Amino acid sequence: MILFATLLPFAAASVISRSVDRLPTQEDTSTIGLNDAAHYANKLYFGTATNYGEFNDTMYFHLLDDIHMFGQLTPAKAMKWAKTEPERGVFTFEQGDQIAALARQSGKYLRGHNCVWYNRLPAWVTNTTWTAPELAEVVQEHCYNIVRHWRGQIWDVINEPFNDDGTWRETLWYTTLGTKYISLALHAASKADPHAKLYINEYNITGTGPKATSMKKLIKDLKLAGVPIDGVGVQAHEVVGKVPNDIRKNLEEFVALGVEVAITELDVMFYTLPPDEAGLQQQRKDFETIVGACAAVERCVGVTVWDFTDKVSPGIATVFTSHYHRSTCLKYSWIPGTFPGSGDACPWDNNLQKKPAYYGIVNGFEKKR
Repeated sequence: MILFATLLPFAAASVISRSVDRLPTQEDTSTIGLNDAAHYANKLYFGTATNYGEFNDTMYFHLLDDIHMFGQLTPAKAMKWAKTEPERGVFTFEQGDQIAALARQSGKYLRGHNCVWYNRLPAWVTNTTWTAPELAEVVQEHCYNIVRHWRGQIWDVINEPFNDDGTWRETLWYTTLGTKYISLALHAASKADPHAKLYINEYNITGTGPKATSMKKLIKDLKLAGVPIDGVGVQAHEVVGKVPNDIRKNLEEFVALGVEVAITELDVMFYTLPPDEAGLQQQRKDFETIVGACAAVERCVGVTVWDFTDKVSPGIATVFTSHYHRSTCLKYSWIPGTFPGSGDACPWDNNLQKKPAYYGIVNGFEKKR
């Protein structure tokens, strides 16, 4: 059974590439917007994740809305399963529509995030004992309806299917359906919108290693089987001073498989706070390294940060447990709620002032020259 959802007449593919009159000079670096810097490097966008609850922060929203700064938005929570299908067959699109409307109004790409994940699931999914045919139908219905509603987008159809050692994550989907859930979701998304860009999104695959190797094997297998797959999302949640040194090689190995790549959830955190000046300069270098690797790989289409400011919600330390996926109140950066005592992972500080990391991003895009 496929349930049809109300359609939203918005397609990010209609965004027209902006012409580039000239490359920025060294003097421009302090004022150039990050989306403009991405365009100078012939990338589609520089973007950010956001939550609708942040829109009432005037200073934050002013930056978010600026097309020179951000050319793409990812709803951090609003399109996840618990938000979009809280009861079977009952689809609630309001929060996602608010972010989609902002993207449409300000000429930004929209990244759908996400269709199938092991977290942020409603009770009707997790508390039911499913047969394989029943759960397959559930996966297909959900993917079809949300991709159809927000058609014309880039989509993280599958989110985080692997453990860090490269083995399959033991999720409801995998234990019931095996690896078949991947192809079921991708086919349903493609049926809903043949023009959507369909991705698998994963963390700890910024550099080479067992997890990246498993992702490459999966992409090869999907391609051989004729399953629609367009890209790999490299989340790039990193730690200051510990960024892999083979990012470009890794990205090139992905694109050699016939897919595009994108940096989808970039942040570079400090384990302990506050950082000193040397730490901030190292963070700048780390952002430059990651963005520079994308800039150097032709089919790395863009870079997205996982929100852009170090601000945290009031009372965050008393509200959050270590299981950030269960939180419903988190605003701005996710890290302080997940790793207490850590953070400052973003290009803007908690007063929305540019950090050295901001200029590292600009310098990274300049490596394309």
